[in-house]
Amino acid sequence: QVQLVESGGGVVQTGGSLTLACTFYGTRFAEHGMTWYRQYATSRPMVARIAAAGNPTYAEAVEGRLTLSRDNAKSTTYMRMDNLKPEDSGLYFCNLRHRDTDYWGQGTQVIVSS
Repeated sequence: QVQLVESGGGVVQTGGSLTLACTFYGTRFAEHGMTWYRQYATSRPMVARIAAAGNPTYAEAVEGRLTLSRDNAKSTTYMRMDNLKPEDSGLYFCNLRHRDTDYWGQGTQVIVSS
């Protein structure tokens, strides 16, 4: 069964760091890009994306504070979040499109305390 499993969320103080991970249970992970999103009340905008070739892109709001990487041997992407702010708190999802189907992780919660 194809699925994405996230991990790494938690509670951190302002200025701290967290690393979120998303593991793909499927085939040919190295051929796919992966995108991370953040859930708001009525939207789910992109936070960061990493292409199959490994090139990451970031939303302007997080540029310079996020580092997205991938380990194809583990079928996993890692999103390191530095200098976290209370406004970064929320539910983060990873997404991968495989054979014309969008797969989503279960979401992982980030809470940044002030």
